[in-house]
Amino acid sequence: MRQRTGSAVLKVVVVGAGQAGLSAAHHLRRRGLVPEEDFVVLDANPGPGGAWRHRWPSLTFGGAHGIHDLPGMPLGVPDPAEPASAVVTRYYGEYERRFGLPVHRPVAVRRVESVSDGGPLDVVADTGTWRTQLLINGTGTWDRPHWPYYPGRELFRGRQLHTHDFRSAGEFRGRHVVVVGGGTSAVQFLLQLDAAGATTTWVTRRPPQFTPRPFDAEWGRDVERRVDARTRAGLPTQSVVSATGLPLTPQYRAGIEAGVLVSAGPLRELTADGVRLADGREVRADAILWATGFRPALDHLAPLGLREPGGGIRTDGVRVLADPRVLLVGYGASASTLGATRAGRAAAQEAVRLLDAGAARRREPVPTTGG
Repeated sequence: MRQRTGSAVLKVVVVGAGQAGLSAAHHLRRRGLVPEEDFVVLDANPGPGGAWRHRWPSLTFGGAHGIHDLPGMPLGVPDPAEPASAVVTRYYGEYERRFGLPVHRPVAVRRVESVSDGGPLDVVADTGTWRTQLLINGTGTWDRPHWPYYPGRELFRGRQLHTHDFRSAGEFRGRHVVVVGGGTSAVQFLLQLDAAGATTTWVTRRPPQFTPRPFDAEWGRDVERRVDARTRAGLPTQSVVSATGLPLTPQYRAGIEAGVLVSAGPLRELTADGVRLADGREVRADAILWATGFRPALDHLAPLGLREPGGGIRTDGVRVLADPRVLLVGYGASASTLGATRAGRAAAQEAVRLLDAGAARRREPVPTTGG
């Protein structure tokens, strides 16, 4: 089924079939909405798995963090040595089949436009246009890798790649790699590269924030409170590590003691043969790995004018305050998979509430005047 402009208006379009989108679709169905009649799910990937299907093969299930159950179907206990991409792709595919959530794919949404003030939205994709009363957006960040600018980037004669493009540490055996970034991905890359026979230099803007604090439920709530405060203020989202720090695990302690997880300080510029650090030291490099994170993939929402002067989208939970027709999941405080699952449920609840309120308004009698 493909809805085009001018045909029946759907109640909800869900964009993105990752953790947040599937959770939202599941809860919409539980609340009585019928797939393909009342709502559809659109996903740009060729198959299930969301962003996880693109993760590098050496990232095993045991080495990944933050993979949580979808509602109504436990993930179980996969082999910790199996690639996380394979585990999650299989799990999401089984979930879609079990709960009858047919996902339209590959469908790349280009833009979302307002038909009229307060009226329906047109979700314009490469395969057609869907008209809907409400939009639940769960497009995540994977499609927007962040490449920070440093002088000399165009001069470097070696290889440059982003986390988005990393596949195997074995490709760099016998080479020197500069790893840029202070987050968990950077730490994992440094350890993998060292084990694969590469040498490394770690550069970070600030000293790495290792913390012995247990990453428990209270820690998670504290992180969500801090991230939520930014999105409520309309400020851009920041990296996860800026709110969490890095867990001081036994593996990371060993990496610090071995000198692998020790930052050389900030980067000043790139040269033809490597990098120059803030303290003036020059480091020769065969490759530069930019583990510099991602930004929310929200360019398709630009026609709606949702961004605040501060650069972010102001939200109250999943609600976008600038446009009540748009619900954001997997954004801000719900960017983790645990938060995304909860946000999917909250978005479905809010969507049903808005639909019921709209239906009640349409049923209200029109006042008449005496003549």
